[in-house]
Amino acid sequence: MTIPLADASDANDAPDVRRLERLLRSGHRCVSILTFEEADALHVVRAALENLGGGGEVLRWSVVRGVHDGRDETGPAVSDTDHPAAALYFFAGLTRPVTAVLLDLVPHLKDDRTMRTFRETLRAFEKQGSRVILIDAVTEVPPAVRAVATPLELTLPDERALEQIVRETVRACSTPKRPIEVTLTRRDLQAILRNLRGLNARQARQLVRDACLDDRKLDTTDLEAMLTEKRRLMSGEGLLEYVQAPVSLDEIGGVRRLKYWLEQRRAALCDEAAAFGVPPPRGILLLGVQGAGKSLAAKAVATAWQRPLLRMDVGAMYDKFIGESERRLREAFRQAEMMSPIILWIDEIEKAFASAAAQSADGGLSKRMFGALLTWMQEHRAPVFVVATANDIEALPPELLRKGRFDEIFFVDLPDAEARRMIFSIHLARRKRDPQQFDLDKLAAAADGYSGAEIEQGIIAALNDAFARHADLTDDGIVTAIRNSPPLSVIMAERMARLRQWAQGRCVPAD
Repeated sequence: MTIPLADASDANDAPDVRRLERLLRSGHRCVSILTFEEADALHVVRAALENLGGGGEVLRWSVVRGVHDGRDETGPAVSDTDHPAAALYFFAGLTRPVTAVLLDLVPHLKDDRTMRTFRETLRAFEKQGSRVILIDAVTEVPPAVRAVATPLELTLPDERALEQIVRETVRACSTPKRPIEVTLTRRDLQAILRNLRGLNARQARQLVRDACLDDRKLDTTDLEAMLTEKRRLMSGEGLLEYVQAPVSLDEIGGVRRLKYWLEQRRAALCDEAAAFGVPPPRGILLLGVQGAGKSLAAKAVATAWQRPLLRMDVGAMYDKFIGESERRLREAFRQAEMMSPIILWIDEIEKAFASAAAQSADGGLSKRMFGALLTWMQEHRAPVFVVATANDIEALPPELLRKGRFDEIFFVDLPDAEARRMIFSIHLARRKRDPQQFDLDKLAAAADGYSGAEIEQGIIAALNDAFARHADLTDDGIVTAIRNSPPLSVIMAERMARLRQWAQGRCVPAD
């Protein structure tokens, strides 16, 4: 079945356009838009002014061109207005109401004279009935500007806006001599729109353009390439990265209670559960021994629930520039909600927020970041299921463990004998060995006190030894390799004992 790309919502009815229009209608004299996507911001401004009946005279300023007609890019500029203070002085002297769109003014306000002129211009604008819209590629504005400017944060395009982008991009790429052939069912189109969620308009437009111009077609064969490019874009910026999650719950030994919990909560994801009054699951915290399978379980949740898995890179969370860390975290949460339904994996969460539990020398940044996390976890309504893993629970602020933040806290301990048998079977089969040809009971007994990761490394070591001796893999070879490498439960016995003691009665055993 071939369907045309039906008209989507009018661009002038987009949420950002409506929000700016409401601000201008209600008399806000200064609006600040912080974004790297200047073209999108200008489009929103243009559409909002059109909805207001044209918005009167529009003047635009940049340090390159100076003051010029905001609707005519080719028109002449007002002489000697390229300096920001001179441009502001020009605006202050006007006797007619205008809308002034100022590009990248905020960095120039570090100059005292320019800041003084800016404040006097705002007072003049109040008398004139004029307004100013600031569009800047910075992360924070000075306090004096923040006191008078109303912030407008641009949202990522929703599904309706993305369909509009797809339609417009296909039309722009198509020519009478070389048309773009679109062969999509409604379901196919929805799949493409899902792949574009979480991207800004420019990125989405580029992905559609790449798909169309490659073979002059837009069809289901473009889905994988678009998803691959999206992963590349997301890995290159922000805190979120796509993670391939082919792991099945059957590929994890043990954690039987966790598997049962996930299977039970999977039923709560449907509309019927919501109608019944069952709230959707919000997240789990996996506490436990290193190498016991916490990260593997996070990947398995995504596979079991058939949702994309995004990992938050806590190592990239903190930035040296003031205000940048908070902005990056807010942007990550916003992007996660726009891409929902997803699984959001926060690996080793204590490394990102541990200092929030104690006095730190970062000027309160850790506490602010932690507060932003708690607020989002409590208030977000988008279907984002959080899987957090931690190795050191005592390093985490107690507020994180309060009921309501997570649906459940599971303790992932070392595997028991039955789980170790299963782990050996899984890893032997992965390496093209028949598990039935090995004494799994003997291997499980030899690996008492070993984690799943340590068992895997023992098999790999035995394989390397057997290959070097031109021999086959045997039970004795695996046992020898395992015993030659003491487990973490021996090396860090005291710490693991404290961890188990803390978890007793506070966590649900995963197995």
